[in-house]
Amino acid sequence: MTTVKHTLDPKNPPKMSAEERARFDAIREEDIDYSDIPELDADFWATAEIKTPAKKPVVALRVDEDTIDYFKGSDPKGYTARMAAVLRAYVDAHQPK
Repeated sequence: MTTVKHTLDPKNPPKMSAEERARFDAIREEDIDYSDIPELDADFWATAEIKTPAKKPVVALRVDEDTIDYFKGSDPKGYTARMAAVLRAYVDAHQPK
C-alpha cells in the first residue's frame, strides 16, 4: 500500500468544483457535530497560561549527503524539522530518569 502525503498551503487553497462548493454551502450550522469538542468555560480561562515557545537558535552543521537525502525523502519541505525531532528524541532518551 502506498502512502500519499498531501501538504495544504493556506495561502493557496485547492479550488472547489461548483458541485463541491454547492454541497459545502448547503451544510447547516445545526448539522455540524461539535460533541467531541470540550466547552471552554470560565474555569478553563481562569487557569489558562500564555507560553512563549522556546527559542531555537540557528545552527550550521555538516551532515553527510546521504543523511540529508534520507531526511528529505520524497518531501524536502520540513526536513530540518524532522532532523531536529530525531535529535530531540535522542536527548530525551538519554536524560537521567
